[in-house]
Amino acid sequence: MPNLFDFGVVMDMIPQLIKYIPITFEIVLLSVVFSWLIGFVVALVKINKVPVLYPLSGLYVSFMRGTPLIIQLYIAYFGIPLLLQYWSHAQGVEYSVNGINPIVFVVVAFALNEGAYCSETIRAGLEAVDKGQTEAAMSIGMTASQTFFKIVLPEALIVALPSLGNAFIGMIKNTSLAFTCAVVELTAGARLLASKNYRFFESYVALAIIYWIITIVAARLIRVAENKLRANERQVDFNDTSS
Repeated sequence: MPNLFDFGVVMDMIPQLIKYIPITFEIVLLSVVFSWLIGFVVALVKINKVPVLYPLSGLYVSFMRGTPLIIQLYIAYFGIPLLLQYWSHAQGVEYSVNGINPIVFVVVAFALNEGAYCSETIRAGLEAVDKGQTEAAMSIGMTASQTFFKIVLPEALIVALPSLGNAFIGMIKNTSLAFTCAVVELTAGARLLASKNYRFFESYVALAIIYWIITIVAARLIRVAENKLRANERQVDFNDTSS
């Protein structure tokens, strides 16, 4: 009877899969940075109810939250090259879309998807800051930008960080869908390794262990960041009380 599950194969595959981790991290970090930027801009648009942009931001958030991520990946993967071809044809220039790294399509889809969720988290964080703190800062001569970046934003970050941290961990796991856009990251690497020896079960168990360890480390780092921010907040409160 063949050995149905060989834990030794799992242990052999883990080192081979580790080489794909940098690609996964590249996707995660780029997507997180752009999604936070998008979320921040959309949150400001919603809070200030900017004309024209306000209803568009609502439409964007509704679409991104109402459609599956994998469909958004397909739209980015097949749609962006078509748009670039159309643009190059309209401009009368020759431009080959074949040279575009597939990671670009994945980052665009992930950033737009997560940006919609982050916008609500950031908006809730900004609106949770007591308006009295803003008025107090302005009364002592701080400018609007100084008040926002030194008072409002740090306070909002403390409120929003747990949700943003969960989104970060979710982004790590969502990278397993990147292989649908021909990106060879962890999941695609596991499939490639398994296709050589037909040990798909062991390969996916090894993959699950790696994702599990990564998310545990990420959760610990987020917890450290939260504690650091709260410690800084308490230090500021103590200094204010002492003065």
